[in-house]
Amino acid sequence: MKKYPFAFVYSLLRNRLGLINDNLLTNDQKSSVRLVVCPNPLPTIHPTRRWPLIAVIGLLSLNSLSSCDSTAQKSEETATSTERQETNLLATAAFDTAKYENASNELNLTGKITFNQDQVVKVFPLVGGHIETLKADLGDYVKKGQTLAVIRSGDLADLEQQSVEAKGQLSVAQKNLQVAEDMTKAGLSSQRELVASQEQLLAAKGEVNRVNERRRIVGGNGAVYIVKAPVSGFIVEKSASQGMELRSDDPENLFTISNLDHVWVLANVYESDLSNVKEGDQATITTLSYPDKIFRGRIDKIFNVLDPDSKTLKVRVTLDNADYRLKPEMFANVSVTYAGHDKRVAIPAKAVVFDKNRNFVVMVNNKNQPLVREVDIYKSIGSKTYLSGGLTPGDRVVTNNQLLIYNALGN
Repeated sequence: MKKYPFAFVYSLLRNRLGLINDNLLTNDQKSSVRLVVCPNPLPTIHPTRRWPLIAVIGLLSLNSLSSCDSTAQKSEETATSTERQETNLLATAAFDTAKYENASNELNLTGKITFNQDQVVKVFPLVGGHIETLKADLGDYVKKGQTLAVIRSGDLADLEQQSVEAKGQLSVAQKNLQVAEDMTKAGLSSQRELVASQEQLLAAKGEVNRVNERRRIVGGNGAVYIVKAPVSGFIVEKSASQGMELRSDDPENLFTISNLDHVWVLANVYESDLSNVKEGDQATITTLSYPDKIFRGRIDKIFNVLDPDSKTLKVRVTLDNADYRLKPEMFANVSVTYAGHDKRVAIPAKAVVFDKNRNFVVMVNNKNQPLVREVDIYKSIGSKTYLSGGLTPGDRVVTNNQLLIYNALGN
């Protein structure tokens, strides 16, 4: 608490109470009191009542002066606390530098999710017959070699019969060759007959090998044909049903298996936008099922054929789908980013603070002091914002905790 001279405090009291002519003051005190002039003296107060009143008002005045000093100290402490708070926030903040670069443009397209055709396998029956049992359904995940269906097949029974006949012909051919060799050695048969027997044996062996290879490809046992999954993946199409009759020349497949670890996004590009799209351009994809989830990829294929009806050209983006979120035939919004021709100052979009219908950033000067700077936004593309004014290349902006620092500076 600050201490004030007695002459000053007493003169203040006399100024309030109109006690200029009090004879109780010493000469030194009176000389000090005369420095204070009371423009509106209070009414005369009886001498016996003045001193108690003076004492009360004196205490109140001292308390008021003490309060003023305390308020000033609190203001200084608040300013110091605010400065420390800003310093602490800067210690945890992240920074980026404004750069002068070509402003990117954005092209919005529509498309859909499709299978990765490089990982799609259609399963056809190799024999005709009757579907006795189904072991898999639409949407199931199957592993390579897993049984999908069991078919009772007459074709497979015929193949078994062919195997028996081929083995019998091979035995006959081997016996004929042995007889022909013996007769040739005895001079009872010509060399021509021996060669014919050898060729007959080779033909019989070839038929046995053909039938065995056919049985190995078809598989099964006896008249039972087992349809197995050639690859691991999801059953995305299914036309088989229990009790269904099949022909060996039927062009319709029973199952379609696809591995959904990677999917394709096919987007439509109109003729007027063809010059703005090229392979390698970045693309962001959103879907109706996951509106808050952004999938990122690049254009890896441009199909150089226009659809005759819609007059659009398709471009392809391959996406990683390890969690199987994306399903074929989903609708997709595709935004393609490509380089523009005009140069602008670029900063991260998350550095912008929108307040009172205006845009601000928190920048740091050469003395590492935070400053609020109003900026004019040209446009925002993805994670970048391009400015028309407010910053110059090389300015450092806060990209983390910028809202807290902005509020602290505002207070």
